[in-house]
Amino acid sequence: MGFQQIIGQHRAKALLQNALSTRRIAHAYLFAGPAGSGRMEMAMAFAQALFCERGGSDACGECLECRKVEHGNHPDLHVVSPDGAAVKIEQVRTLQKELSYRSVGAGYKVYVIESAETMTVQASNSLLKFLEEPPSPVVAILLAPSAQAVLPTILSRTQLVAFVPGDREALEKALVQEGKSPLLARAAVNLAAGLHSSRKLVEENWFADIRNVVIQLGKESPDRFAAGLIQAQQQVFKTELSEHVEILLQLLALWYRDMIYVMTGRQNQMVFPDQADWIAKAAWGRHIQSWVTVMESALTAARRIKAHVAPQLALEQFLVNAREG
Repeated sequence: MGFQQIIGQHRAKALLQNALSTRRIAHAYLFAGPAGSGRMEMAMAFAQALFCERGGSDACGECLECRKVEHGNHPDLHVVSPDGAAVKIEQVRTLQKELSYRSVGAGYKVYVIESAETMTVQASNSLLKFLEEPPSPVVAILLAPSAQAVLPTILSRTQLVAFVPGDREALEKALVQEGKSPLLARAAVNLAAGLHSSRKLVEENWFADIRNVVIQLGKESPDRFAAGLIQAQQQVFKTELSEHVEILLQLLALWYRDMIYVMTGRQNQMVFPDQADWIAKAAWGRHIQSWVTVMESALTAARRIKAHVAPQLALEQFLVNAREG
């Protein structure tokens, strides 16, 4: 995957491609930004360009080194993912041992640490020593949700590359060009932070079902609590959809945001354009602030699930709050 295949993240691309053009490669980078914003894709593109036999600011995608990266079997590219909930010291030690061996070729060795924010204190300290005296030429790429998510001592020894949430319009267009449903693509890019995450969401078998349940609940929950509760019991908690209540609530928040969009003349930004006629009639039944309150209630319920509140309890409480407005 070359840089040109990654949608958006123009500043990150420019920084990395300038480093490649001038051959001023830092020994360690921190790719900081939301999950799904293309951090791993960018890491692979950067690694591929570093290995590329032709050099330059992007990988050719054709040479043997590039093909090894594409096929996931390059001997000098190492990816470390959390072992369970965290990246452990044993993984860092194994990585250091691997990197102590001579490179298969004459170029770089590259290692990528996913979810670097999950490193244990011991793992972070072990990596810190490695960053202070890196064997040359080794390039580290750490992935984390923000610069503040890693230890300041590690941050100070890496070059920060900031990532932002993807361009939703461009992401949606890319998904539709791939043959994905336009309606599901619109919903996915408003929930996920990048092309990979959005594509993965659209391809889930349950995602279309969740969207349909949201439409039905959205039409009933504000004033018909009993009907909404019964529907939730039957269509969500007695099916596999019960595992995705957090997504359901996030989509409900977008449903109520569409009410606000109608009232403020931003129909072109609606996440549920196929329900535009119904929403246009229902939106004026409440004040904008009331819809804001209901939307915030849905997001609060989603956050409660993340905090380990039972999904059924969180959804039922939301339905009560939605009725009260």
